[in-house]
Amino acid sequence: MQLVSLSNVTFGYGDVPCLQDASLEVRAGEFIAVTGPNGAAKTTILKLALKLLRPWQGEVSLSKYNANGQKLVIGYVPQQISAFNGGFPSTVMEFVRSGRYRHGSWLRRLNAADREATEQALRQVGMWELRKRRIGELSGGQKQRIILARAFAMEPDLLVLDEPTTGMDAEARYEFYRLLKDQVRRLGRTVMMVTHHPIEVEDEWDRMIILERIEEGGWKCCTTTSCSGHFAPAG
Repeated sequence: MQLVSLSNVTFGYGDVPCLQDASLEVRAGEFIAVTGPNGAAKTTILKLALKLLRPWQGEVSLSKYNANGQKLVIGYVPQQISAFNGGFPSTVMEFVRSGRYRHGSWLRRLNAADREATEQALRQVGMWELRKRRIGELSGGQKQRIILARAFAMEPDLLVLDEPTTGMDAEARYEFYRLLKDQVRRLGRTVMMVTHHPIEVEDEWDRMIILERIEEGGWKCCTTTSCSGHFAPAG
């Protein structure tokens, strides 16, 4: 099942296009890595796919439903979100639990399933022991982990991650890639992730979208299957 598609999309900032005539597809149950040099429109691709940006030309399709016909749940972790306000008045546990409210009203009581999902998410990213800490007491890398935990607690159908391993050492990154692959294989989730470490993740992904410079000075998008287009510097 196709969850996302970009068809002949052109987009840019100001008057300069950074993405031209680009097409790609994301299908349910895939682990897709997006990589390329700085300025190669990787973040732009994610935002267009999620309809956070409107293309100048072309079409973007984002499914409203998952493979089971239920409302599609999306977990999105933007780039450098670990730098959010350190004075945020919440504990780690409270923050991650807030991701569970997508299952119902903000006024409802959290149940046993919510508590279990929250604990599992925190343990998956190695932050369970710090669950009572205030967010402002955390390091940048720890903040990144709880953002990821909140996304996992949502139990998303589509998980979109922009450089999620920022602040992690090599060993932690390998563990994280294996965790993502488990989310895909065991839970049937779909992952689209920007990474600057393509070699590290090559044993886990199903497809990789690579942005490469072309002779004219722009960028082209290469993958084993469904991505095509040319990319210019984002400025």
